[in-house]
Amino acid sequence: MDKIDYQVLRILQRDASASNESIAADVGLSTMAVWRRVRRLEEEGVIKGRVALLDAKKLGRPVTAFVMLRTQQHGAAWFKRLQAAIADIPEVMEFHRLSGEIDFMLKVSLRDLDDYQDFYRKLTSQVELMDVSTAFAFEQVKSTHELPI
Repeated sequence: MDKIDYQVLRILQRDASASNESIAADVGLSTMAVWRRVRRLEEEGVIKGRVALLDAKKLGRPVTAFVMLRTQQHGAAWFKRLQAAIADIPEVMEFHRLSGEIDFMLKVSLRDLDDYQDFYRKLTSQVELMDVSTAFAFEQVKSTHELPI
């Protein structure tokens, strides 16, 4: 990857709908050269996809919860069950395995506290957990999907 690839990636991170023509004008290449670069970056997996970022509040999902999971189970079979359970819960936006005292953290998008209770029951009925601790976000201070490249 070269300097121009990084310029193209910065542009696409800000606006995935940017046309090859507008990117070409910004980076000083032909439209076809930009198309080839973007295609190569997609094939190499650097660009994993292109999405529209939606406003959760405007879509009736104003509650963000960070759910921390602790377990005494660490076997492959248990982890597969956890992965399957999480895959079946569309409210889970992110799923991370952590180091330290907390084993896993989930970012969950919810309508309200009743929605959280439904999520909690669904999760805990499918896998054995030692502890589930939840923090609800009062305010989103910063949110970005732009990697610092």
